[in-house]
Amino acid sequence: STPRRSRRRKSVAIAYEPGQGDGAEPQTPHWEPKHWQEQLQRIREMRRSRDAPVDEMGVDKCYDTSAPPQVMRYQVLLSLMLSSQTKDQVTSAAMLRLRQRGLTVDSVLQMDDATLGRLIYPVGFWRNKVKYIKQTTAILKQKYGGDIPSTVEELVQLPGVGPKMAHLAMNIAWDSVSGIAVDTHVHRISNRLKWVKKETKYPEETRVALEDWLPRDLWREINWLLVGFGQQTCLPVNPRCSQCLNQDICPAAKR
Repeated sequence: STPRRSRRRKSVAIAYEPGQGDGAEPQTPHWEPKHWQEQLQRIREMRRSRDAPVDEMGVDKCYDTSAPPQVMRYQVLLSLMLSSQTKDQVTSAAMLRLRQRGLTVDSVLQMDDATLGRLIYPVGFWRNKVKYIKQTTAILKQKYGGDIPSTVEELVQLPGVGPKMAHLAMNIAWDSVSGIAVDTHVHRISNRLKWVKKETKYPEETRVALEDWLPRDLWREINWLLVGFGQQTCLPVNPRCSQCLNQDICPAAKR
């Protein structure tokens, strides 16, 4: 007897939109947020004076521009490690104290933990950062001849270095745009403006979501632009919506 044919029909993926019917490849419409260009232009306008803490004391202002390139890159990485969970003013002051001691790979390796801790205090999680800085600096000496790695993949392998720091290090130290650096401000504002298709919980999710639609030539600018905007106007608590030029086109605005 012939085996019974299964009554369940196999579902066939339809490879064209209804009405096409010619077997052509589907054209996925490119998603982008509503009003994003206008919102971006208005944020640029609000940031025109460049007087937020990030502009005056951010990581790109913390290293010695007259130092040899290798030393400069090391100082960029160190300031990024210190900046995590720390206000720009505090990071800037800690970097100044370190630089007054002559901030190089060798000087940090020769420094005892207590001295390093005293110099970087009160940055956030300073005890952990002492440990990470020592471990990372030793790796840079042994594996990279005292320089920092030139890829995101290698940078995030270093103790205490996350994706945001790695993309900023590529940008500032190597003058290379590898991705969008997403910190707490960029993450918060991207969700408030609905610059992500669906709400994201973590900065890394936000980075992937932003890179999916934001034109690459804007990737370098977007970090400092949104960080300063987040420090001055789009605050974490009690955002200053009444002072924001985007009030009429922001989904999160308190009108």
